[in-house]
Amino acid sequence: MNRFVLLLIAALGLPAMPALAFETLARSAWVYDVGTHTVLMDKNGSESVPPASMSKLMTANMLFEALRDGRVTMDTTFGVSSRATEMTSRGGSTMYLQESDRPTVGELIQGMIVNSGNDACIVVAEGLAGTEEAFAAQMTERAAALGLEQSTFVNSSGWPDPGQRMSMKDLGLLSRRIIEEFPEYYAVFGQTQFNYKDRAPANANNRNPLLKLGIGADGLKTGHTEEAGFGLVGSVKQGDRRIIFAISGLASDKDRATEAEKIASWAFRQFTLKTVAKTDKRLAEAEVFMGAAKTVGLVPATDVTLLVPATAQSGLEADVVYTGPFAAPITKGDKLGELVIRVPGLPDHRVDLIAAEDVAKGGFITRMKAAIDQLQARYLGDPAPAT
Repeated sequence: MNRFVLLLIAALGLPAMPALAFETLARSAWVYDVGTHTVLMDKNGSESVPPASMSKLMTANMLFEALRDGRVTMDTTFGVSSRATEMTSRGGSTMYLQESDRPTVGELIQGMIVNSGNDACIVVAEGLAGTEEAFAAQMTERAAALGLEQSTFVNSSGWPDPGQRMSMKDLGLLSRRIIEEFPEYYAVFGQTQFNYKDRAPANANNRNPLLKLGIGADGLKTGHTEEAGFGLVGSVKQGDRRIIFAISGLASDKDRATEAEKIASWAFRQFTLKTVAKTDKRLAEAEVFMGAAKTVGLVPATDVTLLVPATAQSGLEADVVYTGPFAAPITKGDKLGELVIRVPGLPDHRVDLIAAEDVAKGGFITRMKAAIDQLQARYLGDPAPAT
């Protein structure tokens, strides 16, 4: 294996020392940069915890999938059961449905997301699966298929139950899916108010504290129970960057709002987007065996753009890793190795390295010389260097 160490600091001109992680008050937190697929923070992010109303994101995902599959439309109406209306009398969030109502799917989406309506969730569950229990089982099965490893559901609303569990990482990954797979429905997460049939006694505001700050926040969901504490799944877009974060276990709604704003500010202010390698830049020359050329250039398969801590001092280091020499013929674009970039305070970033050009087989003399050299190396050892 051949290994070359490249110092990228000179090209980037980075100052100071590795960025320190933000010390959040949340018991669990997971922060993710969407464009670069970089996990910026992971504090107990894979721990299975009560998600409270943040689990409504899975209910919404199930409904969005039904819309995409054509099983329902935005104008489809669902009946309202006594089980759904009882959720209002039990306390908690509601869109104030009554059994005589026939809300549309579009109204139920707003009721679930903007009002965090537990009644709306049950109507959706029963409308799609017949019973809430059957729907919760489908949620769990679907979550597993989506790679959400710490997610189990026994209800559609996030009502407290030992079997209702998600991790902050799962909530973040689910949020990314909703944003990327269902952009036509995502705007509702940034909607600040919905008052179904003007029934809300005071107001029907979205509880997401970030939406009113003018920082590019456009989702996604708050949650609170006594066991879970106060939590939030948020997303903020500024310029070309979008971050998603999930936090839980905060002591008050004030702490939730403060921590959410601090995390968003930290994620955008403490990291800089840098292009550190381009597809037209040769990073190394690898030896070729029995080829028309003695070496082949190695270039990144794609331009490499990374988040770099704004206070990084020692800079980035990168290893060009491959096993050579490579036997000819070689075709431009063949994967030959890997570029491993180490960013202070963040996980390693790996990029395929490919051949920069074609290398044909060498002629008879070239192949004969290579065969003789191989025999000498095998039976006689490498020749002594010239003096």
